Amino acid sequence: MNELKSCRYTKRMALGAWVGGALFAAGCVTINIYFPAAAAEKAADRIIDEVWQLKGGAPAIPVAPATNSKPATQ
Repeated sequence: MNELKSCRYTKRMALGAWVGGALFAAGCVTINIYFPAAAAEKAADRIIDEVWQLKGGAPAIPVAPATNSKPATQ
């Protein structure tokens, strides 16, 4: 009977160690999102040009969003 309790205790310890290791590994995950700097700079330049055109009295030209940028992944 004592041997059966020892086996259960060992299984619980192994399961606890596995779950603890999995939680530790999940806590160490880093998510890196790379924002395309060139696309951001182009968009900023377009916005600045648009603002200067509005200040000068000329109508602003509608600008389509950049199509070459990668979508952010999670």
